[in-house]
Amino acid sequence: MRGKPVQGRMTADGTGEVVVFLIGMRVNSWRAVRSWLPVFRVMPRMIKELAGDRESGMLGYRLLPGLRHFAVLQYWESAEKLLDYAADRDGEHRPAWAAFNRRARQGRDKVGFWHETFVVPAGSSESIYINMPAYGLGEARGMVPVGRRGERAADRLAA
Repeated sequence: MRGKPVQGRMTADGTGEVVVFLIGMRVNSWRAVRSWLPVFRVMPRMIKELAGDRESGMLGYRLLPGLRHFAVLQYWESAEKLLDYAADRDGEHRPAWAAFNRRARQGRDKVGFWHETFVVPAGSSESIYINMPAYGLGEARGMVPVGRRGERAADRLAA
């Protein structure tokens, strides 16, 4: 975790819509390095590109490493901006996606890929962080004292 713990009860700032995007890969065959290594190596370039461009719409991210699965949790300000990035012919994503599809056809089932997108309307998310550094949506949007958005989870969901 990044940063020092913030004392007390905090919640994520902001009340608008948020898009939660999970993206990952699964190594199905460790021996097929040519199939999975390029997929593994391209994600840091895309994250760097997005993190360096405030206008991209990505609010924040968290790496989710595993033994066979590798994933990234991302927070976006809108589905439109996420889809714009995915379709951007000048960005890192389009060529990476085309290369992955070529490799997937050649390597068959050596590497798996997945993503899930959740559009969370305003007033439909709630968070609490107690004596935690900025984390998750609180890291992406900033944290404020719980009292600003409501003392109870039900209050924060209704806001």
